[in-house]
Amino acid sequence: MGKEVEIKFRIADLRALTRALRRAGFKQVTPSTHEMNALYDLPGQKLRRRGQLLRLRKYGDQWVLTHKSKGKAGRHKMRVELETRVQNGEQMDAILRTLGYAATFRYEKYRAEWSDGAGHVVLDQTPIGIFGEIEGTPRWIDRTARALQIQSADYITQTYADLFFRWKRKTRSKAIEMTFRAVGSQEL
Repeated sequence: MGKEVEIKFRIADLRALTRALRRAGFKQVTPSTHEMNALYDLPGQKLRRRGQLLRLRKYGDQWVLTHKSKGKAGRHKMRVELETRVQNGEQMDAILRTLGYAATFRYEKYRAEWSDGAGHVVLDQTPIGIFGEIEGTPRWIDRTARALQIQSADYITQTYADLFFRWKRKTRSKAIEMTFRAVGSQEL
């Protein structure tokens, strides 16, 4: 079983962060690639109430089904993550719906992945702003954050769904999903 340990952070200057990644020895693994995500749940939001997540993601032309267990949030977010590639995302969606699951939230972004061989940093351009994620061991995350001049006070452990609904309350947006079309030209 895979264990996910990560933090998110807001990015004010994407070019400056990209330069800092290169100075810190990171190499870009994937260029900025479109990603669409759908979260699935059972009636009554049973998974969400248990702190679990079931996601079908399309990243470029690759599909991945992911289950995440209830997380433990301290300074870093930690949880068990199980993933498998899916050959046909539309068929997987049909299977999930047949089993009683429904897509409850959709979000999209453009993601670029970077690595130094020990962990990953991703840069996500979302409809509600630009975020980064640092994923690796807790000690590596903190060391990488310092190298990128990210303070521990700026660590975010919420999910993109949590960030979207906070943004929605703040902006009073009527958007029901975190997609570029739904958010439109709302003020970031």
